[in-house]
Amino acid sequence: MPFHKIQTEKLSLAVVRQIELLILRGILRPGERLPAERELAERLGVSRPSLREAISNLQDQGLLTAKAGSGIYVAEVLGSAFSPALVRLFSSHNEAVFDFLSFRQDLEGLAAERAARMGSSSDLKVVQAIFDKMEAAHARNATEEESELDAQFHMAIIEASHNVLMLHMMRSMYDLLQQGVFYNRQMMFQQSTTRGAILDQHRAINAAIQERDPKGARNAVHQHLSFVQRCMEDHQKALRNEEIAQQRLAHETEQT
Repeated sequence: MPFHKIQTEKLSLAVVRQIELLILRGILRPGERLPAERELAERLGVSRPSLREAISNLQDQGLLTAKAGSGIYVAEVLGSAFSPALVRLFSSHNEAVFDFLSFRQDLEGLAAERAARMGSSSDLKVVQAIFDKMEAAHARNATEEESELDAQFHMAIIEASHNVLMLHMMRSMYDLLQQGVFYNRQMMFQQSTTRGAILDQHRAINAAIQERDPKGARNAVHQHLSFVQRCMEDHQKALRNEEIAQQRLAHETEQT
């Protein structure tokens, strides 16, 4: 007969499973410090020996790492889907910028569509809260803060799509974006007209998601990232034109 005795799961394995899920769902992030042992054991309702056994298991898996005198952290390596050599290659070739934007357009359009259709009311409140902060930063002319909120807004939409593979893939991509590997977001916020247009585009994305309009959300993301691509192309053309103009100026100077 296909039956076997029911065994109670070890507490340490239950702890492992809970922390694994928190990492998988992106709630615990790479580099994030776990609470101190005593506090974490109390929160989980387990003994400290059971907790230590679970932490050791997760360290063996490479999910957690210990820093001497500091505590236990989610492993930083989980936040990087690309090797250092590939990151350097991305940063040295302009075509990676436009491939990145095309990739974002496809995945984020899908994420926005899923968020509008499947996001919980709490998910949508998070998206709205970040957009409200972006509007406030725009009004204060706080360009750096506005730029950071831009990335948070897009990540909140991806989180609201509830696809863990998409979440971790895009989190890695955004880490590279924040490092300026693909392009410098600050460049996008240098002109007030561009900043205003970008804010309006985010407003349209947010409105479609809040109204639970999947098609509208996807279209709004596509329009936004198409605008970003045009801005990047114009910026690269301007740099190239300036380089040519400087060569002409140097040549004219030599002739006089």
